[in-house]
This record gives sequence, structure tokens and C-alpha cells, in this order.
Amino acid sequence: MHIRLIDPRDTAWEQDHATFRVHFWDVPAKSSYEYEVLEEVDADVLLTWAEEYATERGWTYTLYAVVTDASGPGLIRLAGVSGDPFGNA
Repeated sequence: MHIRLIDPRDTAWEQDHATFRVHFWDVPAKSSYEYEVLEEVDADVLLTWAEEYATERGWTYTLYAVVTDASGPGLIRLAGVSGDPFGNA
């Protein structure tokens, strides 16, 4: 991991709360379950829940922040599976 010191004045805006989505991957069944979080929640609380929920079912997960740009809504991966979860299934 490489890090660098930054000047926080280089950004134009920030938002205190985000919309999150969690995608759960049932790799053996090649199926997925996608959820949007409907209330404000801290990312660490959501990560704990997603990890426990996935582990109980033998699944993996990806946590995303929902963002919108000129082309419409999109997802930024914050944690969990990167890329195609079914790529090696």
C-alpha cells in the first residue's frame, strides 16, 4: 500500500452520508442477491453485518457506495469481492 500526505482543500465537496449497496455472491449456485441500505448507517457497522450475513450462508459479498455522475448512477467498490465473483466457479 502506498500513501501520501494531501491537502484536504483539493476537493470541491463532501457528503456526510452515503447510499450503500451490498451484493452477496452464492458462488456454488452461481446466483447473487443485491440489497440497498435504506437508512443512514456507518460503514463499519454495515461491514460487520455484511460479513456476518455472508458467513452464515457460506457466501461472499461486495460493498458499494452509490454515486451519480453525468451518465447516471454507478457503484464504487468499498470492500469485498473485486471483479467477477463467478470467474473461477
